Amino acid sequence: MFFSRKHTRWTAIALIAASAAFTTPSFAAPGYDGIWSVSIVTKKGDCIASYRYPMVIERGVLANGGAIALNVSGRVASTGAVKVTVSSGDKSATGYGRLAGNTGGGSWSGSSCSGSWTAERRSS
Repeated sequence: MFFSRKHTRWTAIALIAASAAFTTPSFAAPGYDGIWSVSIVTKKGDCIASYRYPMVIERGVLANGGAIALNVSGRVASTGAVKVTVSSGDKSATGYGRLAGNTGGGSWSGSSCSGSWTAERRSS
């Protein structure tokens, strides 16, 4: 299936949303620092069916690791709990889940799509 650039951007937003974290800076989780490859799967809505995107975690704080310009806000708790919000223009998505060791997974949702995500650490 072919998707428009609009769908690709929305899916990238959702992907990143699916891969971040939740905690305060004093509880940042450096044990999860590194470059992560995040895979998103859309289960509901008209977003691209699946997508992979690089993310960076530094001192427990998630950052955009790719070339698409997105606003990313998220952290990883010391327990591995993840919460992140990603936005671009008037579109946004939120992801929740958990990291454990070098892998993780969870769910994400935005205004018109939702699904699941998995993550794998590529380097620390």
